[in-house]
Amino acid sequence: MNSRDADRQNGAEWSALMARAQDGDRKAYETLLRQAVPYIRAVVRRIHAAPDRSEEVVQDVLLTVHRVRHTYDPARPFGPWLAAIARRRSIDALRRRRRTEAHEVSDAVAYETFADPAANRQEEKLATAAGLNAAVAGLPARQREAIRLLKLRGLSLAEASVESGTSIAALKVNVHRAIKSLRKRMTGENES
Repeated sequence: MNSRDADRQNGAEWSALMARAQDGDRKAYETLLRQAVPYIRAVVRRIHAAPDRSEEVVQDVLLTVHRVRHTYDPARPFGPWLAAIARRRSIDALRRRRRTEAHEVSDAVAYETFADPAANRQEEKLATAAGLNAAVAGLPARQREAIRLLKLRGLSLAEASVESGTSIAALKVNVHRAIKSLRKRMTGENES
């Protein structure tokens, strides 16, 4: 049997399977799709060389066949109907790819990251208690006391005001200035 006779036999078998599938025979439909996938791949690979892209198109063809299976006329050959769907889906995929490439720029190094050598030094400085203690010790006395009472001991503004003899407003100002000063010292910024 030559390839043309084999194609006719497959075509007749596929037409019969599709007719049974249209009548609700699930096994016939599964058999048809399983047998047709190599044929679909062959048609798609004539247009798409990349294996990943061709497999994507094969899946699209299978979905399309499923969606439009009711339009198949069992009196006509199944192979040309399937090949037409495969060619159209392949061309659609090429068009989508060209549209995407027309609007997108590919940059191989776009997602590479390079660490700044100074990045970890700031984190290390913040993490060391000695660095923080030294920074707090360098604060003016009123700011140091406000930080000690409110942030380290966790007193309320009213409690800290009573203990220090300083007004609540003055404590707020001192804490704000102290935190601003500590942030500058710990991140290495120049104080202004």
